[in-house]
Amino acid sequence: MSDLIESVKAAVSQHKVNRRGFLKLTGIAGSGFIIASIAPLIMAEENLGTLVGSAELNAFVEISSDGTITIYSSNPEMGQGIKTALPMIIAEEMGAKWEDVKVLQSSVDATRFGPQQAGGSTTVPRTFDQMRRMGASAREMLRSAGSEAMEVSRDELKVAESKVTHTTGKFLTFGQLAALAIRQKVPDEDSLMFKAREDYTIIGTSVSGVDNMMISTGLALFGIDTRVPEMLYACYQKCPAIGGKVVKANIDEIRKLPGVVDAFVLDGNDDPRQLLDGVAIVGTSTWAAFSARNSLEVQWDESSASKDSWSGLVERATQLHGTRGKELVIDKGDVKEAYANPENTTLEAFYEYPFVSHFTMEPMNCTAHYRKGSDASNDSLELWLPTQGPARGYQIAKSMFGLEEDQVTIHMMRMGGSFGRRVYFEYIAEAIAISKQVNKPVKLTWSREDDLHHDFYRSGGFQSVKGSVDKQGRLIAFEDHFMGMNYDGRPVSGSRFPDTEFPILNVKNAHASKTFFDIKTPCGPWRAPGSNTTAFVVQSFLDELSHAAGRDYLEFLLEIMGERRWFEEGNVRSLNTGRAADVIKLAAKEAGWGKSMPKGSGLGLAFYFSHAGHIAEVAEVSVDKNRHLTVHKVTVAVDVGPIINMSGATSQVEGAVIDGLSTMMAQKITMEAGRIQQDNFHNYEVLRIPDSPRVDVHFIQSDFGPTGLGEPALPPLAPAVGNAIFAATGHRVRKMPLSEQGYTI
Repeated sequence: MSDLIESVKAAVSQHKVNRRGFLKLTGIAGSGFIIASIAPLIMAEENLGTLVGSAELNAFVEISSDGTITIYSSNPEMGQGIKTALPMIIAEEMGAKWEDVKVLQSSVDATRFGPQQAGGSTTVPRTFDQMRRMGASAREMLRSAGSEAMEVSRDELKVAESKVTHTTGKFLTFGQLAALAIRQKVPDEDSLMFKAREDYTIIGTSVSGVDNMMISTGLALFGIDTRVPEMLYACYQKCPAIGGKVVKANIDEIRKLPGVVDAFVLDGNDDPRQLLDGVAIVGTSTWAAFSARNSLEVQWDESSASKDSWSGLVERATQLHGTRGKELVIDKGDVKEAYANPENTTLEAFYEYPFVSHFTMEPMNCTAHYRKGSDASNDSLELWLPTQGPARGYQIAKSMFGLEEDQVTIHMMRMGGSFGRRVYFEYIAEAIAISKQVNKPVKLTWSREDDLHHDFYRSGGFQSVKGSVDKQGRLIAFEDHFMGMNYDGRPVSGSRFPDTEFPILNVKNAHASKTFFDIKTPCGPWRAPGSNTTAFVVQSFLDELSHAAGRDYLEFLLEIMGERRWFEEGNVRSLNTGRAADVIKLAAKEAGWGKSMPKGSGLGLAFYFSHAGHIAEVAEVSVDKNRHLTVHKVTVAVDVGPIINMSGATSQVEGAVIDGLSTMMAQKITMEAGRIQQDNFHNYEVLRIPDSPRVDVHFIQSDFGPTGLGEPALPPLAPAVGNAIFAATGHRVRKMPLSEQGYTI
């Protein structure tokens, strides 16, 4: 099959075959129906329009004569389930049986598949219709093939269960029709009809991840598992204070150590997203390289390195509590008038949340093979990348090493976690530079300490909030002074005030402003950037205001939502207060909101709109006299439109809740004199399995288009738990992590 494909490609590229010749070539093989491998070339030749599997679509289908349906997934997989979900959409529209489907990871080719990236919970909403078009086009070509083979009208045929069936009961399987199907006219995109939801047999069911068995048996290959012939192993030591430069190092001594092949200094370009100064150690094994690093002595020039101090940031922010920021975000009504009215109840509070690390289970790694030619134009590079955007490897190869795209080969590897960490590429640049130096394939592996010391962290920050309720208990004023972080004159990733994500626009008097502190500590997107911290502040403080008003928070929150409307009419990615109210009511109902609770126990409610997902959560907790916290259950109500894979969606929600609790409980990155203070699991703790709560998930299968689910279930967790702690103890949680306030779990 592959030989046939390549021969036809060659013929097309050399202008030696037209559409009729193409059909002859593929028809004589009789071995399969191939979409998107050859056909786009023919369409380019004849300018016949968009074809299934063209660059507009992100996957393609191959049907073998034995009935095997191979669906290629073109997007990076990091545990979010995309490798299973997207092929499910195609298979659904094709009329395939899922049992007949084999899913493979595609090659990296943006001209063929379009953007190949993952992030921002956008993959499903971005590709849903594309996947449906691909499946529907394949279905109609199979229908036409069945019509021709059985000599009946297309209207008399049904495509389902991997076969084309006539009204008489006569049928032909996809495998039997494969060779004939490729000869059929590709349907016009506008003519395609998609299946009604009530006819779905795959979408909305629970499907095990296509790689689950491989992962659970240790056979799945992640980036860190890469092995290539003659491969060497490397580690890379950078300055503990970001931006420090190498003055000198005991390189000669390191080269003499057992298993060390080479050691050398790399000069960086001062960009933490690309290549910083450091010392590379290359060995015959990762253990040899890591062991040699224990003997490494480096003198650093830290004159231009980071001097960031967490304690200093806390002091500056505390001094600004009760003031207004320099940059105005919202100015609606007159909050000061509301505060001045003696009949109103006014509260203010100061919230603090720390920097946190991604701390992925698979540390950063990359395998690179830089092959030097007779001159630079003959150099080549091969990369094995665990990254959220593999095609960006071409950009690094071009901008940093002068290689054109045709000189670079990229293999997309499964990631052992990311949630924003692997959108940056400094570990890739390091691997390429080291491989180029030794002219051998090299796998660079970071240690856990490297991962903690050189992450792109979730930005820490502070918010000074103030609000008023009137004598009827209605929220009439809300004010927020957001204090975030700047890098090189611009707010760092995630350091933002997402005012469109909560219904502050429904408040009569509202004011919001921002102040930024300059830092050099690298920050980047972290699960639900911005939302993961602002949800904690807003939902916690609204709960506090509801209690000051003597109101039940469920009633108070629903009142704030107001009429059932979108804040941006017609925009599915905008907060819809009707959808918000529905998930709030559902979560409260399923959690037994209002039920009698034992002493020391409580329920806490929170809602947040993030990444186009409407999520409400109720946490049930108990706290003993020693502040030992037990989170017994978290009830989650979710509206992200129709669910593709119920199993994968449930896992995403469960993972978000556990991740949120783990972060809230004990995780904090601090820095002094520019140096990160945490090193490994002993002082950067993660939640253990026995401490995980029960997560009870309820989906609203709304008629809105599907949106992502990797991120939106995390933001409501912290305020739900914090509000539950108040219900159980009377103590308000305004600072994370909880461990710094004496709580254990």
